Amino acid sequence: MAVNFRTLDLNLLRVFDVVMAERNLTRAAERLSITQPAVSNALRRLREAVGEDLLTRNARGVAPTPRADELWAEVRVALAQLRGALEPSGFSPQTDAVSFRIAMADVTAAMLMPALVARIEAAGAVANLRVLPLIVADPRPMLERGEADLAVGYFPEAVAAVLAQGARASLRHERLLAGGYVCVMRRGHPLADADFTLDAYCEAHHLLVSFSGRAYGPVDEILAARNRSRRIVLTVNQYYTAGRVVARSDLITVLPLYFVDATGSRDQLVARPLPFELEAMHIEALWHMRHDRIAAHQWLRAGLIEAARAVAY
Repeated sequence: MAVNFRTLDLNLLRVFDVVMAERNLTRAAERLSITQPAVSNALRRLREAVGEDLLTRNARGVAPTPRADELWAEVRVALAQLRGALEPSGFSPQTDAVSFRIAMADVTAAMLMPALVARIEAAGAVANLRVLPLIVADPRPMLERGEADLAVGYFPEAVAAVLAQGARASLRHERLLAGGYVCVMRRGHPLADADFTLDAYCEAHHLLVSFSGRAYGPVDEILAARNRSRRIVLTVNQYYTAGRVVARSDLITVLPLYFVDATGSRDQLVARPLPFELEAMHIEALWHMRHDRIAAHQWLRAGLIEAARAVAY
């Protein structure tokens, strides 16, 4: 069934967009400042206009049909373009109170937030930041659903997908940091001043930072390709914990160079080049295109870029 666009109430698309983001009628009604029956009525009218069901109820709220997912991708692009064209282009950080939700891991926040907050305070800006926990490797769903305005972290698969989609991609990205890995150990460690060969590395006792808890990582793949291995004594899921343990033991670990400060133990640590090549870890900012041209969001992203420059080595 074809939709008669001339008679379609465009407000229905706005309701549909928020419901798709929230996947819950009550939360959608709160965001839209209307009643839940009004949301249900709008969805009924949109279903009649489209000629098929778009949502099904489940235990947590509603779930989209394949047709809804297909339609939403186009609706979000259209609404973002309208918003960019109609919203005021001017933005004054000192007078325009805005709130931003940034999803990032604790170590990334520890590295970037001090410099970003300093910039906000130095500018006398009235913006508020809310850092959301990032516990997934791919932040695209939460950005698509509008759960966060921005995601910051290491997202190789998500960035590759955005690049592959080109102009059709609903997300945008910006590289904030590109840095290599180093081997970190305590000051006074036997390897701190010794010839740091591959043999010496493999013979040492190791700490592995693994967010999945799996005691095997990219370094182990590299070693296995050379018929080598290492003994991992401890696996942790935080760089801060890694720094504390390594600073007080003979364990060594591999960290991105720009995360060494985030351990809180930099003065007690020595960083040495690895005796093998390891692909760099890039920190990226990802956001939905609906925020791409909004001046306040552009200001936030510019601040993040400056914060990243402040911590870069």
